[in-house]
Amino acid sequence: MDAAFCKKNVENAKKSMYIEEKSSKGNVISLIFSLKEEIGALAKALRLFEEKGMNLTHIESRPSRFKRGEYEFFIDLDCKDMVSLEEILLGLRQEISGTVHELSRDKIKDTVPWFPRTIQDLDRFANQILSYGSELDSDHPGFTDSVYRARRKEFADIAYNYRHGDVIPRVEYTEDEIKTWSVVFRELKTLYPTNACREHNIVFPLLEQYCGYREHNIPQLEDVSKFLQSCTGFRLRPVAGLLSSRDFLAGLAFRVFHSTQYIRHGLEPMYTPEPDVCHELLGHVPLFADPKFAQFSQEIGLASLGAPDEYIEKLATVYWFTVEFGLCKQNNEIKAYGAGLLSSFGELQYCLTNKPEMRPFEPDQVACQKYPITNFQPVYFVAESFEDAKEKVRKFAATIPRPFSVHYNSYTQSIEVLDSIEQLKDLVDSISGEIGTLYHALRKLQ
Repeated sequence: MDAAFCKKNVENAKKSMYIEEKSSKGNVISLIFSLKEEIGALAKALRLFEEKGMNLTHIESRPSRFKRGEYEFFIDLDCKDMVSLEEILLGLRQEISGTVHELSRDKIKDTVPWFPRTIQDLDRFANQILSYGSELDSDHPGFTDSVYRARRKEFADIAYNYRHGDVIPRVEYTEDEIKTWSVVFRELKTLYPTNACREHNIVFPLLEQYCGYREHNIPQLEDVSKFLQSCTGFRLRPVAGLLSSRDFLAGLAFRVFHSTQYIRHGLEPMYTPEPDVCHELLGHVPLFADPKFAQFSQEIGLASLGAPDEYIEKLATVYWFTVEFGLCKQNNEIKAYGAGLLSSFGELQYCLTNKPEMRPFEPDQVACQKYPITNFQPVYFVAESFEDAKEKVRKFAATIPRPFSVHYNSYTQSIEVLDSIEQLKDLVDSISGEIGTLYHALRKLQ
């Protein structure tokens, strides 16, 4: 399943990070920004630093590895005025349309590490995958199938060339691919009424009505993504292969789910060693259309931003036992809400028998639980409700050692780092209007 990244790829995630040489100066900040290859673009950018009296101590350039026609510039600058720095960064983004990435702030107060600040920043690591979609292990059902491997590469290439804001390319699925989908769809649909949680069963008919969920039709990611955006603001983004835990969770912070587009091998339609379109569309998508679950998933993503590596592994484990293999109580019965269960005919039956061990959902205990990737889970954690799980994850996130807090601005689709009194005042101002609306609505109801 797609959460398989959780267990084995934390170390691999470190390999995709930028490497910088630490400076002995106390106020040195390292940045990478990219500019289109236009006459005068660099001069305009440097003028922003000059106008604010910022001293550049080092600068390097190279052609962008991500976009043709752009150059990337690595700089060190001696900064004592953080307000002026923020104005420069804003100018780079708005006046020159540059992309900015902060690598470090070796300043007097605690460091804020780099992580994606805008939804466009997801383009920067979306292709830093740990394995390309067509790279299969020797025990994969499609390992010796050259036609299947070539088809997987087609899907991977679509995702690799995707950028935020693009329309997700539509795919003409083959008869064999539709046949595989049909087997999975038909078998799972018989179990949903009795084994799936209420929220999944409410949304599923809407997906059939508006997104083409049918036994003999594989829905298109673009159609499903538009539906999710209209429900909760979540959207799908095609991915070419396995992302690191840090990068995958960072997407959730922006309500972006990195989704595969290919389908499992037809030789074993009820089994997949990695996430496929059946897992994504049948397991994940219905719950992302539910407001409470969407917020729960986003809070896991927000908690990951800037978190130390050991806590990324813990959050990834919490993700595994909730978003992937979570159970919850509803009307004194246990129901499945994890995508790994809702997309597996065998495990969706197994998880509600007396064979596995059931434990109460407590994130600090969940985060340390070991688990198998390719077998049914011997242990499941049962939440009292989505609200209960969300509140417990929120408390768990508060224990992560970060010298700052983050806030998602849904209007600008950006992450705001709350590490100053001024930023807190701005947040209070924005919230006060919502509180006023709530107060007046309550008075009218009374």
